[in-house]
Amino acid sequence: MKLQFWGAARTVTGSMHLLEVNDTKILLDCGLYQGKRKLSYERNLNFPFDPKDIDVLVLSHAHIDHSGNIPNLVRQGFRGNIYTTHASRDLCAAMLEDSARIQEQDIAYLNKKRRRKGEPPLEPLYTVQDALNTLPYFIGAPYWRPIPIAPGVTLTFYDAGHILGSAIVSLDIDEQGAGKKRLVFSGDLGRQGLAILRDPEFIDRADYLIMESTYGSRYHETFEDATQKLRDISIRAFKQKGRLLVPSFAVGRTQELVYRLNQLRTRRDIPEFPIYVDSPLAVNVTEVFRLHPECYDREVRKFMAANDNRSPFGFHLLRYVRSVDDSKALNFVPDPVMIIAASGMCEGGRILHHLKNHIGDPNAIVLFVGYQAENTLGRKILDGVSPVRIFGELHEVRAQIERIDGYSAHADRTELLDWANHFDREQLKQVFLVHGEEEGYASLKSGLEQMGFKNVTVPDRGDSFTL
Repeated sequence: MKLQFWGAARTVTGSMHLLEVNDTKILLDCGLYQGKRKLSYERNLNFPFDPKDIDVLVLSHAHIDHSGNIPNLVRQGFRGNIYTTHASRDLCAAMLEDSARIQEQDIAYLNKKRRRKGEPPLEPLYTVQDALNTLPYFIGAPYWRPIPIAPGVTLTFYDAGHILGSAIVSLDIDEQGAGKKRLVFSGDLGRQGLAILRDPEFIDRADYLIMESTYGSRYHETFEDATQKLRDISIRAFKQKGRLLVPSFAVGRTQELVYRLNQLRTRRDIPEFPIYVDSPLAVNVTEVFRLHPECYDREVRKFMAANDNRSPFGFHLLRYVRSVDDSKALNFVPDPVMIIAASGMCEGGRILHHLKNHIGDPNAIVLFVGYQAENTLGRKILDGVSPVRIFGELHEVRAQIERIDGYSAHADRTELLDWANHFDREQLKQVFLVHGEEEGYASLKSGLEQMGFKNVTVPDRGDSFTL
């Protein structure tokens, strides 16, 4: 059995791990790499293996850094089954199409400028049709039900508590001539007490573990502190008649924010001013959330019961924006106003247009509520870089920059170590740390070793291990 790491190795994007066992090639995730534009395009376009040779894809969850390169995989010849949870399949139906549409729109916008300069046009990474072509290969599977997916390989999904449908992947493997082994892939782990979703499940048995390390060195503020900060920033935006721009992941983070704002409005803790969710994907994703109440936790059910079974994702003065014309019209909505728009790392989508128009306004506030990977526009703004390049043009950053960590859907250091602590150390032969930058994976590795874990490895991209 061989395991090779092709994405999210010493970085947090482009999750992709290749398992070879019993003459079968199983890909764990197939995410988009995000970072410097030229490198990202080339790496996403060119797989380090022949997609035709991949027999099965197992998808931990629908976030684009885990699912976003599936259309390329299919376009280049993959014809196997894609196993994921029912909710993740429904989310991917919306997210992959949206990812393709954003790429087409952004490339069209850039090509207008390139034509004026006499430069050749660029092509999108993949098209909407490419995204739609992936859907017949998806097979939805429930949590906790073992499913044979390849000779000698049985898959079981457990709840990761990260986003709707997110899963911990457990593969029970009967390897020819080598006996039985269990490989567990954490995917992205959520937090204990995260709103809307159930908490991540604990697993006590594995021979090999692939574990995320995104926040392996950091501790999140509490949900209560995060909500208080959201309240204070909202009140400040109202008082200074400013525009509050919130780059937010369309899946999970947007619904979490809307739910928290719903709570604040219900308690009359924030003043009344318009709030717009400006993302067709977020609108579609919110509908998928409504279709899967079986994933809700007790907190949301209690909130709904106390408010005449009202949806946690809708309230007075909240508007969802689908069309391009309605999005453009937001430029003329008087301040104060809050606009929540994708993408969460400011690497594409409608948030770029809002930043282009308002990042130079001293009364505007840009509020980051999610992780910002290295080399992304969001990370540059958060790190104080000015000017920043948006659609090829430089813009001075005069807006107020704020950050809330408490709404992260990723487990922090304490929660990651607690999750790992449930494994039987005697059985566990090796731990591979992925999906983290240096500070995160180095700190988590140290913490695991102090707890008695042996053979904790941080693979480089392309590293291969015989298990």
